[in-house]
Amino acid sequence: MSPVRWTDPERQRLEEQVAATELAWLTLDVDVATLRVEIDNFALIHHQRLGPLYARLDELEALVAEARAARTGDPEDRRIAAEARRVVDELPDLDALFDSVRQAEAGSGAESPEPAQPEAPQRVRPGKEAQRLYRELARQAHPDLSTDPAEQQRRSAFIARANEAYGRGDAEALRALAEEWSTAPEAAPAPDAPDREQWLLQRLDWLTARIGELAAERVRLESTAMGSLLSLGPGDPDELLAELADQLLAKAAAQQAELAELLGGPPPGGPAGDNGPFHDGCHEQETPGMSQQIPTAQVDKLPADALLLDVREQDEWDAGHAEGALHIPMSQFVARLGEVPDSPLYVLCRVGGRSAQVVQYLVGQGREAFNVDGGMFAWEQAGRPLVSSSGVEAYVL
Repeated sequence: MSPVRWTDPERQRLEEQVAATELAWLTLDVDVATLRVEIDNFALIHHQRLGPLYARLDELEALVAEARAARTGDPEDRRIAAEARRVVDELPDLDALFDSVRQAEAGSGAESPEPAQPEAPQRVRPGKEAQRLYRELARQAHPDLSTDPAEQQRRSAFIARANEAYGRGDAEALRALAEEWSTAPEAAPAPDAPDREQWLLQRLDWLTARIGELAAERVRLESTAMGSLLSLGPGDPDELLAELADQLLAKAAAQQAELAELLGGPPPGGPAGDNGPFHDGCHEQETPGMSQQIPTAQVDKLPADALLLDVREQDEWDAGHAEGALHIPMSQFVARLGEVPDSPLYVLCRVGGRSAQVVQYLVGQGREAFNVDGGMFAWEQAGRPLVSSSGVEAYVL
């Protein structure tokens, strides 16, 4: 609203204060709505890009706990392992959760597999105060009190809100609606009307209360988990996600190293078990001098027609892989050896540990194979193209 020009300085200051407060309210309302959208979008991208990493970390934590319990036999270690496994088993289906949220926001009306039975409507008898407020609102805001189509539409939308509040018997909501109606710009008295000053004071109180509510909502949004994360990199969320991915990968590498140590050495009081031709397929591991014992190839020196063999697990492959590569997880390699072509192979994993074991095995079988030094990390750092199974932006997991 534009301030009305007054000859009375006090009246003029009040008009200008209401106009300035109106602008502040509208600006804050846009800021809060924008922040809400940014946080929702960031949460979706965070889930798509980092969700598999978080899931892998949970699985690694459970594997480490189980390996430790198997080595020590300690009841407390067994309890911790069981709890870690329970957490993994009970993780929610985040994809389904986010899909349901998107459907709800889009108003898709998609039916769930087992639709919940609607609750029986509760009978509410509005109290005397709610009845009084509702009657007063109906007398003031009824659509039939105007002949202008636009004003009738505004009044109909307002009365629908009043009907909803009255149906709940919510006197406080009706009181707020009455205040909103009486202070709306459309209800403003003429500039020279005697009650103009009283309306300005009421409008100022209403705007001040709305600004307070919006400020509280902004604080709430900023303090949520996603809001707190977004505040660390508001100008470049993609860079923030990349930094988070690096931190998670470093944590996963530490857990994998711990798991390798637990699985690689003999348990207390007994010899190591036989894990077949390879170590555990869920982690990277090299034995001393392994890189010197097997043929190795650098990413930047691979032949143009190199046949790539990716031996990572399915979730790693899905996140990002070299287009055209053959995928056989190391955990399935011996059983699927017949699928491997009889030609020179360039074997990839995440950093080169698992692929080294596969190459060592292939060489022992009389096959020609080379370990790609640095694995998919080196592939990515060299700028080689990556694709994902889902079509989203690919990355090395």
